[in-house]
Amino acid sequence: MPYLQLAIPCTEDRQPRVERALEDVGALAVTLQDAHLDAADEQAIFEPGVGEIPLWREMTLTALFDADSDALWLLAALEAFDPGIDWTQARFEKVEDQDWERAWLDQFQPMRFGARTWIVPWNHELPDAAQAGDAAVVRLDPGLAFGSGTHPTTALCLAWLDGLAARGELQGRELLDFGCGSGILALAALKLGAARAVGVDNDPQALIATADNAQRNGMVIDVFLPQDEPVRAYPVVVANILAVALDALAETLAARTEAGGRIAMSGILAGQEGELLERYAAWFDELRVARQDDWIRIEGRRR
Repeated sequence: MPYLQLAIPCTEDRQPRVERALEDVGALAVTLQDAHLDAADEQAIFEPGVGEIPLWREMTLTALFDADSDALWLLAALEAFDPGIDWTQARFEKVEDQDWERAWLDQFQPMRFGARTWIVPWNHELPDAAQAGDAAVVRLDPGLAFGSGTHPTTALCLAWLDGLAARGELQGRELLDFGCGSGILALAALKLGAARAVGVDNDPQALIATADNAQRNGMVIDVFLPQDEPVRAYPVVVANILAVALDALAETLAARTEAGGRIAMSGILAGQEGELLERYAAWFDELRVARQDDWIRIEGRRR
């Protein structure tokens, strides 16, 4: 089924106005994309922090309309709805429908992290190496939630969990995955020997994705919105969220980590780790930094 697609450049401060106008004139869907997607100054946006909806400073809003929609009529309607927006920058084209999820899954291949951890798409055959007796295999369908293992922040946390298991510090223990996304980290921990995993996320879709992926793997993960999360401490905590959220939630994450417990935090761009190391030194010893590409993981032990 074809569509009429409208694309318009937009700044962060005007995004809500532009999106409201597009929805008011009948847009079937509105998506956002970094205006510098192919440029060297691309601004990375990934898993939002708790209570945050981060956006690019400059973006392109793309709206889909029925194929028989009249472009001139749409422009007139948009101008009438919000004349303060420069709608002359809008560009129209006919596009064919396609199975976007299918296309994405075709590019999502099995990945190995550390010595034993494998993330395998639910529709993909297991590689021979992932069929070894001690392999920890997570079957994953990320759905609409963040976390497939392809981003360095997730990869850093998966490698940390694998190493923790190799040292015997995960077996039979409980884990808190704060900002659980697709549930990938909690599931990996369970596959590596954790006794129980709890997932917390501010996005209801993430809780659905986590529960679905847990069921797909024959496991159970208790999931909560932040306001519903039981207040208690865990021997293992992992938080793959934005640096600004890690800073704001420092006291919370410290309280969620029991004495002697381990924590790993990612979602930190290189250059942001200094302030976080200083912040978390109030509660944690043995703070260490690992890096992959432009992303940082901080780990430590609760004092």
